[in-house]
Amino acid sequence: MTEEKFDAIVIGAGMSGNAAAYTMASRGLKVLQLERGEYAGSKNVQGAIMYANMLEKIIPDFRDDAPLERHLIEQRFWMMDDTSHTGMQYRSDDFNETNPNRYTIIRAQFDKWFSRKVREAGTTLLCETTVTELAHDTEGKVIGVRTDRAGDVILADVVVLAEGVNGLLGTRAGLRQTPKPETVALAVKEMHFLAEEVIDQRFGLKANEGCVIEAAGTISRNMAGLAFLYTNKESISIGIGCLVSEFAATMESPYDLLENFKNHPSVRPLIAGSEVKEYAAHLIPEGGYKAIPPLFGNGWVVVGDAAQLNNAVHREGSNLAMTSGRIAGEAIVQIKNRGKPMIKENLALYKSMLEKSFVIKDLRKYKDMPALLHTNSRNFFTTYPKLLSQAAQNFMRVDSTPKIEKERATTAAFIKARSRWGLVSDAVRFAFAWR
Repeated sequence: MTEEKFDAIVIGAGMSGNAAAYTMASRGLKVLQLERGEYAGSKNVQGAIMYANMLEKIIPDFRDDAPLERHLIEQRFWMMDDTSHTGMQYRSDDFNETNPNRYTIIRAQFDKWFSRKVREAGTTLLCETTVTELAHDTEGKVIGVRTDRAGDVILADVVVLAEGVNGLLGTRAGLRQTPKPETVALAVKEMHFLAEEVIDQRFGLKANEGCVIEAAGTISRNMAGLAFLYTNKESISIGIGCLVSEFAATMESPYDLLENFKNHPSVRPLIAGSEVKEYAAHLIPEGGYKAIPPLFGNGWVVVGDAAQLNNAVHREGSNLAMTSGRIAGEAIVQIKNRGKPMIKENLALYKSMLEKSFVIKDLRKYKDMPALLHTNSRNFFTTYPKLLSQAAQNFMRVDSTPKIEKERATTAAFIKARSRWGLVSDAVRFAFAWR
Protein backbone atom coordinates (compact mmCIF):
# COMPACT_ATOMS: atom_id res chain seq x y z
CA MET A 1 0.00 0.00 0.00
CA THR A 2 1.05 3.60 -0.50
CA GLU A 3 2.50 5.38 2.49
CA GLU A 4 0.47 8.55 1.97
CA LYS A 5 -2.88 8.58 3.73
CA PHE A 6 -5.76 11.03 3.50
CA ASP A 7 -8.33 12.06 6.05
CA ALA A 8 -11.01 11.61 3.38
CA ILE A 9 -11.42 10.55 -0.23
CA VAL A 10 -14.32 12.03 -2.19
CA ILE A 11 -15.46 10.14 -5.29
CA GLY A 12 -17.00 12.56 -7.78
CA ALA A 13 -16.68 16.27 -8.54
CA GLY A 14 -20.32 17.23 -9.01
CA MET A 15 -22.39 19.40 -6.69
CA SER A 16 -22.38 17.04 -3.70
CA GLY A 17 -18.77 15.93 -4.11
CA ASN A 18 -17.48 19.48 -4.39
CA ALA A 19 -19.54 20.57 -1.39
CA ALA A 20 -18.16 17.73 0.74
CA ALA A 21 -14.55 18.23 -0.38
CA TYR A 22 -14.65 22.00 0.13
CA THR A 23 -16.24 21.70 3.58
CA MET A 24 -13.58 19.28 4.80
CA ALA A 25 -10.54 20.89 3.15
CA SER A 26 -11.47 24.39 4.27
CA ARG A 27 -11.50 23.09 7.85
CA GLY A 28 -8.03 21.62 7.63
CA LEU A 29 -8.62 18.02 6.59
CA LYS A 30 -6.37 16.34 4.04
CA VAL A 31 -8.75 15.51 1.18
CA LEU A 32 -8.31 13.64 -2.11
CA GLN A 33 -11.01 14.01 -4.76
CA LEU A 34 -11.24 11.55 -7.67
CA GLU A 35 -13.18 12.39 -10.85
CA ARG A 36 -13.49 10.10 -13.86
CA GLY A 37 -14.13 12.95 -16.28
CA GLU A 38 -11.48 14.99 -18.04
CA TYR A 39 -12.23 17.84 -15.64
CA ALA A 40 -14.95 18.69 -13.13
CA GLY A 41 -18.12 19.37 -15.11
CA SER A 42 -16.86 17.75 -18.32
CA LYS A 43 -19.91 15.47 -18.37
CA ASN A 44 -22.38 18.26 -17.58
CA VAL A 45 -23.22 20.38 -20.61
CA GLN A 46 -26.77 21.18 -19.57
CA GLY A 47 -28.18 24.26 -17.97
CA ALA A 48 -29.63 24.06 -14.48
CA ILE A 49 -31.05 26.03 -11.56
CA MET A 50 -28.83 26.83 -8.59
CA TYR A 51 -30.28 27.79 -5.20
CA ALA A 52 -28.25 30.54 -3.58
CA ASN A 53 -29.01 29.81 0.07
CA MET A 54 -27.42 26.36 -0.07
CA LEU A 55 -24.23 27.58 -1.73
CA GLU A 56 -23.99 30.58 0.64
CA LYS A 57 -23.64 28.15 3.54
CA ILE A 58 -20.54 26.73 1.83
CA ILE A 59 -19.02 29.74 0.03
CA PRO A 60 -20.69 32.92 1.39
CA ASP A 61 -19.13 35.27 -1.19
CA PHE A 62 -19.78 33.06 -4.23
CA ARG A 63 -21.49 35.90 -6.11
CA ASP A 64 -18.16 37.72 -6.43
CA ASP A 65 -16.84 35.41 -9.16
CA ALA A 66 -19.17 32.45 -9.76
CA PRO A 67 -20.28 32.03 -13.41
CA LEU A 68 -23.96 32.83 -12.88
CA GLU A 69 -26.36 33.30 -15.79
CA ARG A 70 -29.65 34.99 -14.82
CA HIS A 71 -31.39 35.47 -11.49
CA LEU A 72 -34.95 34.19 -11.68
CA ILE A 73 -37.84 36.60 -11.22
CA GLU A 74 -40.60 34.55 -12.85
CA GLN A 75 -41.86 30.96 -12.70
CA ARG A 76 -44.45 29.60 -15.11
CA PHE A 77 -46.31 26.30 -14.78
CA TRP A 78 -48.03 24.92 -17.87
CA MET A 79 -50.52 22.07 -18.23
CA MET A 80 -50.40 21.20 -21.92
CA ASP A 81 -52.43 19.34 -24.49
CA ASP A 82 -51.38 19.01 -28.13
CA THR A 83 -52.28 22.55 -29.21
CA SER A 84 -52.59 24.66 -26.07
CA HIS A 85 -51.49 25.21 -22.51
CA THR A 86 -53.33 26.22 -19.37
CA GLY A 87 -50.93 28.19 -17.24
CA MET A 88 -50.17 29.68 -13.89
CA GLN A 89 -47.29 32.05 -13.30
CA TYR A 90 -45.70 34.04 -10.54
CA ARG A 91 -43.52 37.08 -11.20
CA SER A 92 -42.23 39.48 -8.56
CA ASP A 93 -39.89 42.44 -8.54
CA ASP A 94 -38.96 41.31 -5.03
CA PHE A 95 -36.64 38.80 -6.70
CA ASN A 96 -34.60 41.74 -8.06
CA GLU A 97 -32.98 41.84 -4.65
CA THR A 98 -29.38 42.53 -3.69
CA ASN A 99 -28.69 38.83 -3.20
CA PRO A 100 -31.09 36.92 -5.47
CA ASN A 101 -32.50 33.57 -4.38
CA ARG A 102 -32.20 31.48 -7.57
CA TYR A 103 -29.98 31.56 -10.65
CA THR A 104 -29.73 29.68 -13.89
CA ILE A 105 -26.26 28.26 -14.48
CA ILE A 106 -24.37 26.30 -17.13
CA ARG A 107 -23.16 23.25 -15.25
CA ALA A 108 -19.93 22.77 -17.20
CA GLN A 109 -18.85 26.32 -16.36
CA PHE A 110 -20.18 26.31 -12.81
CA ASP A 111 -18.65 22.95 -11.89
CA LYS A 112 -15.22 24.10 -13.13
CA TRP A 113 -15.51 27.22 -10.93
CA PHE A 114 -16.67 25.17 -7.92
CA SER A 115 -13.79 22.74 -8.47
CA ARG A 116 -11.29 25.61 -8.51
CA LYS A 117 -12.64 26.77 -5.15
CA VAL A 118 -12.31 23.23 -3.81
CA ARG A 119 -8.66 23.06 -4.91
CA GLU A 120 -7.94 26.51 -3.48
CA ALA A 121 -9.28 25.22 -0.15
CA GLY A 122 -6.55 22.54 -0.22
CA THR A 123 -8.14 19.50 -1.86
CA THR A 124 -6.00 17.35 -4.15
CA LEU A 125 -7.98 16.61 -7.33
CA LEU A 126 -7.20 13.75 -9.72
CA CYS A 127 -9.28 13.74 -12.92
CA GLU A 128 -9.55 10.99 -15.53
CA THR A 129 -9.40 8.57 -12.62
CA THR A 130 -11.98 5.82 -12.15
CA VAL A 131 -12.33 4.17 -8.77
CA THR A 132 -12.59 0.45 -9.43
CA GLU A 133 -13.30 -0.78 -5.91
CA LEU A 134 -13.32 0.06 -2.24
CA ALA A 135 -10.53 -1.36 -0.10
CA HIS A 136 -11.36 -2.99 3.26
CA ASP A 137 -9.42 -4.08 6.30
CA THR A 138 -9.76 -7.52 7.86
CA GLU A 139 -12.82 -6.39 9.83
CA GLY A 140 -14.65 -5.11 6.76
CA LYS A 141 -14.12 -1.39 7.34
CA VAL A 142 -13.51 0.74 4.24
CA ILE A 143 -9.93 2.02 4.44
CA GLY A 144 -9.44 3.47 0.95
CA VAL A 145 -9.90 2.83 -2.75
CA ARG A 146 -8.30 1.22 -5.76
CA THR A 147 -8.33 3.03 -9.10
CA ASP A 148 -7.58 2.32 -12.73
CA ARG A 149 -4.26 4.09 -12.30
CA ALA A 150 -1.18 2.02 -11.59
CA GLY A 151 -0.39 1.70 -7.90
CA ASP A 152 -1.61 0.25 -4.65
CA VAL A 153 -4.54 1.17 -2.43
CA ILE A 154 -5.01 4.85 -1.69
CA LEU A 155 -5.66 5.01 2.03
CA ALA A 156 -8.15 7.25 3.86
CA ASP A 157 -10.03 7.32 7.14
CA VAL A 158 -13.35 7.71 5.30
CA VAL A 159 -14.67 7.59 1.73
CA VAL A 160 -17.46 9.89 0.52
CA LEU A 161 -19.41 8.42 -2.40
CA ALA A 162 -20.68 11.27 -4.58
CA GLU A 163 -20.69 9.26 -7.80
CA GLY A 164 -24.18 10.10 -9.03
CA VAL A 165 -27.38 8.11 -9.41
CA ASN A 166 -25.86 5.55 -11.79
CA GLY A 167 -22.52 5.17 -10.02
CA LEU A 168 -21.41 1.55 -10.01
CA LEU A 169 -18.96 1.61 -7.12
CA GLY A 170 -21.53 1.61 -4.32
CA THR A 171 -23.63 -1.12 -5.93
CA ARG A 172 -20.62 -3.31 -6.67
CA ALA A 173 -19.54 -2.97 -3.04
CA GLY A 174 -23.01 -3.96 -1.83
CA LEU A 175 -23.57 -0.62 -0.09
CA ARG A 176 -26.76 0.06 -2.04
CA GLN A 177 -28.94 -1.62 -4.63
CA THR A 178 -28.92 -0.74 -8.29
CA PRO A 179 -31.63 1.94 -8.71
CA LYS A 180 -34.86 0.48 -10.06
CA PRO A 181 -36.11 1.78 -13.45
CA GLU A 182 -39.26 3.08 -11.77
CA THR A 183 -37.19 5.26 -9.41
CA VAL A 184 -35.00 6.92 -12.04
CA ALA A 185 -35.91 9.38 -14.80
CA LEU A 186 -34.05 9.96 -18.04
CA ALA A 187 -33.97 13.61 -19.08
CA VAL A 188 -32.74 14.84 -22.44
CA LYS A 189 -31.73 18.47 -22.88
CA GLU A 190 -30.56 20.88 -25.54
CA MET A 191 -28.93 24.29 -25.42
CA HIS A 192 -30.45 26.79 -27.88
CA PHE A 193 -28.35 29.91 -28.41
CA LEU A 194 -29.95 33.30 -29.03
CA ALA A 195 -28.86 36.90 -28.59
CA GLU A 196 -29.36 38.21 -25.08
CA GLU A 197 -31.67 40.99 -26.22
CA VAL A 198 -33.87 38.49 -28.11
CA ILE A 199 -34.32 36.38 -24.98
CA ASP A 200 -35.12 39.54 -22.99
CA GLN A 201 -37.77 40.56 -25.50
CA ARG A 202 -39.45 37.17 -25.80
CA PHE A 203 -39.76 36.64 -22.06
CA GLY A 204 -40.26 40.27 -20.98
CA LEU A 205 -36.95 40.42 -19.12
CA LYS A 206 -34.17 42.93 -18.55
CA ALA A 207 -30.73 43.23 -16.91
CA ASN A 208 -29.95 39.57 -16.21
CA GLU A 209 -33.49 38.72 -15.14
CA GLY A 210 -34.57 35.14 -15.81
CA CYS A 211 -37.67 33.05 -16.32
CA VAL A 212 -38.37 29.34 -15.89
CA ILE A 213 -41.16 27.36 -17.54
CA GLU A 214 -42.07 23.88 -16.30
CA ALA A 215 -44.68 21.91 -18.21
CA ALA A 216 -46.59 18.64 -17.99
CA GLY A 217 -49.34 17.05 -20.01
CA THR A 218 -49.78 15.18 -23.25
CA ILE A 219 -46.22 16.08 -24.25
CA SER A 220 -45.08 13.02 -22.25
CA ARG A 221 -47.49 10.69 -24.08
CA ASN A 222 -49.25 9.09 -21.10
CA MET A 223 -46.01 8.78 -19.13
CA ALA A 224 -45.16 10.53 -15.87
CA GLY A 225 -42.88 13.30 -17.08
CA LEU A 226 -41.91 16.95 -16.95
CA ALA A 227 -40.61 19.37 -19.57
CA PHE A 228 -38.74 22.56 -18.80
CA LEU A 229 -37.26 25.69 -20.28
CA TYR A 230 -34.64 27.84 -18.50
CA THR A 231 -33.38 31.21 -19.73
CA ASN A 232 -29.61 31.78 -19.61
CA LYS A 233 -27.84 34.96 -20.70
CA GLU A 234 -27.39 33.96 -24.34
CA SER A 235 -29.04 30.56 -24.48
CA ILE A 236 -32.13 28.62 -23.51
CA SER A 237 -31.92 25.21 -21.83
CA ILE A 238 -34.83 23.06 -22.94
CA GLY A 239 -35.57 19.45 -22.10
CA ILE A 240 -37.97 16.75 -21.00
CA GLY A 241 -37.71 13.72 -18.75
CA CYS A 242 -39.74 10.59 -17.97
CA LEU A 243 -39.23 7.47 -15.89
CA VAL A 244 -36.83 4.90 -17.34
CA SER A 245 -39.38 2.16 -16.64
CA GLU A 246 -41.99 3.93 -18.77
CA PHE A 247 -39.57 4.53 -21.63
CA ALA A 248 -38.87 0.79 -21.55
CA ALA A 249 -42.55 -0.14 -21.45
CA THR A 250 -43.70 2.23 -24.20
CA MET A 251 -40.54 2.19 -26.35
CA GLU A 252 -40.98 5.93 -26.80
CA SER A 253 -37.90 7.82 -27.92
CA PRO A 254 -36.69 10.56 -25.51
CA TYR A 255 -35.43 12.51 -28.50
CA ASP A 256 -38.88 12.34 -30.17
CA LEU A 257 -40.50 13.66 -26.98
CA LEU A 258 -38.10 16.59 -26.95
CA GLU A 259 -38.73 17.35 -30.62
CA ASN A 260 -42.47 17.25 -29.97
CA PHE A 261 -42.12 19.67 -27.06
CA LYS A 262 -39.91 22.05 -29.07
CA ASN A 263 -42.47 22.13 -31.87
CA HIS A 264 -45.48 22.71 -29.65
CA PRO A 265 -47.30 25.94 -30.65
CA SER A 266 -46.63 27.41 -27.18
CA VAL A 267 -42.90 26.66 -27.27
CA ARG A 268 -41.85 27.03 -30.89
CA PRO A 269 -41.99 30.89 -30.95
CA LEU A 270 -39.77 31.09 -27.85
CA ILE A 271 -36.85 29.26 -29.49
CA ALA A 272 -37.41 30.32 -33.11
CA GLY A 273 -34.17 31.13 -34.93
CA SER A 274 -31.96 29.62 -32.23
CA GLU A 275 -28.79 27.65 -32.87
CA VAL A 276 -28.53 24.27 -31.16
CA LYS A 277 -24.98 23.55 -30.01
CA GLU A 278 -25.30 20.97 -27.23
CA TYR A 279 -27.36 17.86 -26.54
CA ALA A 280 -27.14 15.74 -23.40
CA ALA A 281 -28.92 13.01 -21.47
CA HIS A 282 -28.97 12.74 -17.69
CA LEU A 283 -30.37 10.29 -15.14
CA ILE A 284 -32.31 11.82 -12.24
CA PRO A 285 -33.35 10.00 -9.03
CA GLU A 286 -37.14 10.06 -8.69
CA GLY A 287 -37.89 7.50 -6.01
CA GLY A 288 -38.14 10.00 -3.17
CA TYR A 289 -37.88 9.21 0.51
CA LYS A 290 -38.72 5.51 0.16
CA ALA A 291 -35.84 4.96 -2.28
CA ILE A 292 -33.08 6.39 -0.04
CA PRO A 293 -30.41 3.70 0.52
CA PRO A 294 -28.26 3.30 3.67
CA LEU A 295 -26.44 6.62 4.05
CA PHE A 296 -23.43 5.51 6.05
CA GLY A 297 -21.41 2.49 7.15
CA ASN A 298 -17.99 1.43 8.36
CA GLY A 299 -15.70 4.00 6.80
CA TRP A 300 -18.09 5.44 4.20
CA VAL A 301 -20.97 7.83 3.59
CA VAL A 302 -23.06 8.49 0.46
CA VAL A 303 -24.35 11.89 -0.68
CA GLY A 304 -26.32 13.62 -3.43
CA ASP A 305 -27.90 11.70 -6.31
CA ALA A 306 -26.08 8.52 -5.26
CA ALA A 307 -28.22 8.67 -2.11
CA GLN A 308 -31.42 9.33 -4.14
CA LEU A 309 -31.62 12.79 -2.53
CA ASN A 310 -33.81 14.55 -5.07
CA ASN A 311 -37.14 16.26 -4.47
CA ALA A 312 -39.07 15.38 -7.62
CA VAL A 313 -42.23 17.12 -6.40
CA HIS A 314 -40.52 20.51 -6.21
CA ARG A 315 -37.97 19.81 -8.97
CA GLU A 316 -35.06 20.35 -6.59
CA GLY A 317 -31.81 18.46 -6.89
CA SER A 318 -28.73 20.66 -6.73
CA ASN A 319 -29.68 22.17 -3.38
CA LEU A 320 -30.16 18.75 -1.81
CA ALA A 321 -26.87 17.60 -3.32
CA MET A 322 -24.90 20.56 -2.00
CA THR A 323 -26.55 20.38 1.41
CA SER A 324 -25.96 16.65 1.84
CA GLY A 325 -22.32 17.06 0.79
CA ARG A 326 -21.82 19.94 3.21
CA ILE A 327 -23.46 18.10 6.10
CA ALA A 328 -21.43 14.96 5.41
CA GLY A 329 -18.27 17.07 5.45
CA GLU A 330 -19.27 18.79 8.69
CA ALA A 331 -20.05 15.47 10.37
CA ILE A 332 -16.69 14.02 9.33
CA VAL A 333 -14.87 17.12 10.59
CA GLN A 334 -16.64 16.83 13.97
CA ILE A 335 -15.71 13.16 14.30
CA LYS A 336 -12.11 13.94 13.31
CA ASN A 337 -11.83 16.79 15.82
CA ARG A 338 -13.11 14.51 18.59
CA GLY A 339 -10.37 12.01 17.77
CA LYS A 340 -12.93 9.31 17.01
CA PRO A 341 -12.54 6.60 14.34
CA MET A 342 -14.65 6.70 11.16
CA ILE A 343 -16.69 3.67 12.05
CA LYS A 344 -20.40 3.11 11.48
CA GLU A 345 -21.37 4.09 15.01
CA ASN A 346 -19.70 7.49 14.71
CA LEU A 347 -20.66 8.19 11.09
CA ALA A 348 -24.30 7.87 12.12
CA LEU A 349 -23.85 11.54 13.03
CA TYR A 350 -24.16 12.36 9.31
CA LYS A 351 -27.62 10.82 9.06
CA SER A 352 -28.69 12.44 12.33
CA MET A 353 -27.64 15.88 11.07
CA LEU A 354 -29.24 15.29 7.66
CA GLU A 355 -32.55 14.31 9.25
CA LYS A 356 -32.64 17.65 11.08
CA SER A 357 -32.23 19.53 7.79
CA PHE A 358 -34.85 20.38 5.18
CA VAL A 359 -33.51 17.59 2.95
CA ILE A 360 -35.01 14.64 4.80
CA LYS A 361 -37.92 16.63 6.24
CA ASP A 362 -39.11 17.59 2.74
CA LEU A 363 -38.57 14.13 1.26
CA ARG A 364 -40.43 12.51 4.15
CA LYS A 365 -43.31 15.00 3.82
CA TYR A 366 -43.88 14.08 0.16
CA LYS A 367 -42.99 10.38 0.45
CA ASP A 368 -46.25 9.23 -1.18
CA MET A 369 -46.30 11.75 -4.02
CA PRO A 370 -44.05 9.90 -6.53
CA ALA A 371 -46.15 6.74 -6.34
CA LEU A 372 -49.38 8.71 -6.77
CA LEU A 373 -48.14 10.49 -9.90
CA HIS A 374 -46.56 7.40 -11.39
CA THR A 375 -49.54 5.08 -10.87
CA ASN A 376 -52.03 7.67 -12.14
CA SER A 377 -49.90 9.03 -14.95
CA ARG A 378 -52.59 8.78 -17.62
CA ASN A 379 -54.96 10.90 -15.52
CA PHE A 380 -52.46 13.58 -14.49
CA PHE A 381 -50.58 13.82 -17.78
CA THR A 382 -53.25 13.15 -20.42
CA THR A 383 -56.87 13.21 -19.25
CA TYR A 384 -56.82 16.23 -16.97
CA PRO A 385 -54.77 18.50 -19.28
CA LYS A 386 -57.22 17.82 -22.11
CA LEU A 387 -60.20 18.51 -19.87
CA LEU A 388 -58.70 21.78 -18.65
CA SER A 389 -58.07 22.90 -22.21
CA GLN A 390 -61.56 21.98 -23.32
CA ALA A 391 -63.16 23.76 -20.35
CA ALA A 392 -61.09 26.91 -20.95
CA GLN A 393 -61.91 26.96 -24.65
CA ASN A 394 -65.62 26.53 -23.98
CA PHE A 395 -65.45 29.47 -21.59
CA MET A 396 -63.53 31.81 -23.93
CA ARG A 397 -65.08 30.94 -27.29
CA VAL A 398 -68.03 33.28 -27.68
CA ASP A 399 -70.72 32.35 -30.23
CA SER A 400 -74.46 31.88 -30.36
CA THR A 401 -74.38 28.79 -28.14
CA PRO A 402 -76.13 29.45 -24.80
CA LYS A 403 -73.77 29.38 -21.81
CA ILE A 404 -75.84 26.69 -20.11
CA GLU A 405 -75.23 24.37 -23.07
CA LYS A 406 -71.48 25.00 -22.88
CA GLU A 407 -71.51 24.24 -19.18
CA ARG A 408 -73.36 21.00 -19.85
CA ALA A 409 -70.86 20.06 -22.58
CA THR A 410 -67.95 20.68 -20.25
CA THR A 411 -69.56 18.61 -17.48
CA ALA A 412 -70.32 15.80 -19.92
CA ALA A 413 -66.70 15.77 -21.07
CA PHE A 414 -65.50 15.35 -17.49
CA ILE A 415 -67.99 12.54 -16.85
CA LYS A 416 -67.13 10.77 -20.09
CA ALA A 417 -63.41 10.86 -19.39
CA ARG A 418 -63.74 9.68 -15.82
CA SER A 419 -66.48 9.57 -13.21
CA ARG A 420 -66.88 12.70 -11.10
CA TRP A 421 -66.05 10.66 -8.01
CA GLY A 422 -62.87 9.49 -9.70
CA LEU A 423 -61.80 13.06 -10.29
CA VAL A 424 -62.59 13.98 -6.70
CA SER A 425 -60.73 10.92 -5.47
CA ASP A 426 -57.59 11.87 -7.38
CA ALA A 427 -57.83 15.46 -6.15
CA VAL A 428 -58.20 14.35 -2.52
CA ARG A 429 -55.34 11.85 -2.77
CA PHE A 430 -53.15 14.50 -4.40
CA ALA A 431 -53.97 17.00 -1.64
CA PHE A 432 -53.19 14.55 1.15
CA ALA A 433 -49.94 13.46 -0.52
CA TRP A 434 -49.01 17.13 -0.96
CA ARG A 435 -49.64 17.70 2.77
